[in-house]
Amino acid sequence: MGTPDFAVPSLKALSAAGHQVCGVFCQPDRAVGRHQAKLQAPPVKAAAQELGIPVYQPVKLRDGAALELIRQLEPQLIAVAAYGRILPDEILAYPAMGCINVHSSLLPKYRGAAPINWAILNGETETGVTIMHMASELDAGDIILQRATPIGSQEIAPELFVRLAELGAELLVEAVSQIQAGTAVRTPQDHGRATFAPMLSRELSPMDFTRPAQVLHDQVRGLLPWPAAVTELGGVRCKVFSTVTYPGATDAAPGTILSAGKEGIRVACGGGTVLQIDELQADGGKRMHAADYLRGHPLSAGGRAGAV
Repeated sequence: MGTPDFAVPSLKALSAAGHQVCGVFCQPDRAVGRHQAKLQAPPVKAAAQELGIPVYQPVKLRDGAALELIRQLEPQLIAVAAYGRILPDEILAYPAMGCINVHSSLLPKYRGAAPINWAILNGETETGVTIMHMASELDAGDIILQRATPIGSQEIAPELFVRLAELGAELLVEAVSQIQAGTAVRTPQDHGRATFAPMLSRELSPMDFTRPAQVLHDQVRGLLPWPAAVTELGGVRCKVFSTVTYPGATDAAPGTILSAGKEGIRVACGGGTVLQIDELQADGGKRMHAADYLRGHPLSAGGRAGAV
């Protein structure tokens, strides 16, 4: 059971390891395009069709139809990776070997919908993948396996997404092998240490330059590809896609543009720190490097950057 790109490596890895995948559940095709006139299949559906595996896309999971499909398929184990739906208890209870989940954090930290983004937003230097038994409570089941990985100082959420998807697939195959052999451990989570990673929203986008440059840099990296960090430069609202924390210090007021040229747009931040904006996009414009942006939107030292 899975829907987005994150789940594709897990499906392919299970198939490549020789497991009989009797069916794939994913969310329904979605309307896309300006007029919502075209239906787009989830990435997992395309991958399953390439592998010749039957695909099921129930609109609901609690009306009994999905459970009946599962009974017909008779799986011994259900593996879930970013399905996007909460499984009802009757489905969790069906497979003899249970239901297991690929979660992109080191549980109990970052339970919820956006663990990759929130790990970066919160300035974590390490994250990882957890394979766990699923329980009624969201992401609260017993842990089977975990593997940690460092987060690069310039790594953005989509890059970490790709790495954790591959790591999760590798760990999933290992966990299934252990379950088959009867050697898989069950380590209960310390629920008192749980933190949460709720869905992202545009409310997180505005950049507050009274905060330190590192916090803003993490905001830019963590809000990609959506909703993206935003600021106003010279009266123009922009999305910011790439930044670095500039090593120099300043006594200028937060939000002051210190320089704007081929090296980027440097802005004073909280605590005397400096953020350099390297890539951005004006509303209605194209994404571009700062030097190219400045040709059409000149900025002067002493100007202001601020919340939209």
